[in-house]
Amino acid sequence: MKIKVGIGYDVHALVAERSLILGGVKIPHERGLLGHSDADVLVHAIMDALLGALALGDIGGHFPDHDPRYRGISSLSLLKHIMGLIESKGYRVGNLDSVIMAERPKLAPFIAKMRSNLSQAMNVKESCVSVKATTTERLGFVGREEGIGAQAIVSLKRLEDE
Repeated sequence: MKIKVGIGYDVHALVAERSLILGGVKIPHERGLLGHSDADVLVHAIMDALLGALALGDIGGHFPDHDPRYRGISSLSLLKHIMGLIESKGYRVGNLDSVIMAERPKLAPFIAKMRSNLSQAMNVKESCVSVKATTTERLGFVGREEGIGAQAIVSLKRLEDE
């Protein structure tokens, strides 16, 4: 198949005494996301979308949260590893569309840097990377500011078809 598509979804709880990292950007906020790595919920959703497109499992299978090698690691470095795997299977990213769901903080000032970070990690043009942010209008765990969620969808193209 020339084009494959994958979808990813992730959520993390907001907690005190953690940095808030989204799309590889450290965002000023009184709380950050709980997780074994840097808990970058956006990058985690993207990695699951990439892995799903080629039926390669999920990030928990590739980077288990009980493995000390991944404690505090940058999710962007994990994304680069996943990209190596995707390329070794003969594919590259066609495009990425993603959305972060957070009540606060407002993320618009950080979106451009997130897109830049992601395009570099995935070795694609920024024009192929979409990052959006939305609230849930104070509904659910996101609206109560208990956590942040992200969804991503990616298309992959076979390298030999270019």
